[in-house]
Amino acid sequence: MVTGTATGGGALRTVGVEEELMLVGPDGAPIARAKDMLGSAEPADGPLEYELMEEQIETASPPRSTLEDIAAAIREGRAGAQAAADRHDARIVAVGTSPLAIAGTTVAKLRYLLARAEFGLTAREQLTSGCHVHVAVADDAEGVAVLDRIGPWLAPLLALSANSPYWMGVDSEYASFRSQVWSRWHTAGPTRRFGTPEAYHEAVERLIASETILDEGMVYFDARLSARYPTVEIRVADVCLSADTATLLAALARGLVETAARAADSPAPDVPVEILRVALWRAGRSGLSGALLDPRTWRPAPAHDVVGALIGHVREALVDAGELDVVTELLGELWAGGDGASRQRAWAAEADGDLGAVALRAADATLG
Repeated sequence: MVTGTATGGGALRTVGVEEELMLVGPDGAPIARAKDMLGSAEPADGPLEYELMEEQIETASPPRSTLEDIAAAIREGRAGAQAAADRHDARIVAVGTSPLAIAGTTVAKLRYLLARAEFGLTAREQLTSGCHVHVAVADDAEGVAVLDRIGPWLAPLLALSANSPYWMGVDSEYASFRSQVWSRWHTAGPTRRFGTPEAYHEAVERLIASETILDEGMVYFDARLSARYPTVEIRVADVCLSADTATLLAALARGLVETAARAADSPAPDVPVEILRVALWRAGRSGLSGALLDPRTWRPAPAHDVVGALIGHVREALVDAGELDVVTELLGELWAGGDGASRQRAWAAEADGDLGAVALRAADATLG
């Protein structure tokens, strides 16, 4: 069982997790059921929301403090979404992209239809699923201090979550091809140092004033200040195949935020955006199966070493939260079982290339 209790004398920052989940039918192909699901949703299903496409649904866990409660909320969100899907002969699948080719169905809401008209193929092909972790911050000043310091460590989070090897029915040869598709959005990706809340908000206002995005919700930075909650929202990850990996991601995201907040009086690292961008590309390309860029040197290093460096970086925060042992255990399970991309490819090999079977195996793992 996942447990985690603060031991450092301070209250734990609350964490909420949003997961975008595919909807598939009996053959593993995505099916448009979001409208039906939301139309018949019951309170016991938990919070469910539309995403851009009818072939997916989003869960949103309420803010929780202990890692045990965070893990339970993630599992409850998945179970609730499946209960809603059961009424419409669908299954939820935690994969970053569909293994099978699909022409997505844009949700018939004005904002989504405007996005489809304005952004063309980029919007029409955005059947991708990510995981967004909201970590509480005191105010915008603390939030910007965090954003300015966590950028170098976001690529390892992407590598840990990598769960989208297939695109339009073929192996992309990436561990996270979702990250490639998502990077088509012109506001997606890493950001520069902002220094102050005023500078951050000015950057957002300039993007809106450019009229190249519809609204503030289209500021798709890999990490941003939430427009709805007093949180830093870390958005870099694929949706995780297993709830345990999502729990690990949440713990590490909180560790990064806490570590950065504690360092707010020290100078923020000045890492060029182009270096952060190639580090993210590297993480999406190979996940945990190859080299990553080490944020301490910006040179290639084995993924195991870079993830170890990440744990070292947030170790004090994990110890104070009482989570180091649990994170170590969850990480060991991930190394033993492989990231989501590796598992999907193994299932494809077992099924003689039947990608529908891969999607159905992933559906089992989503609730497993």
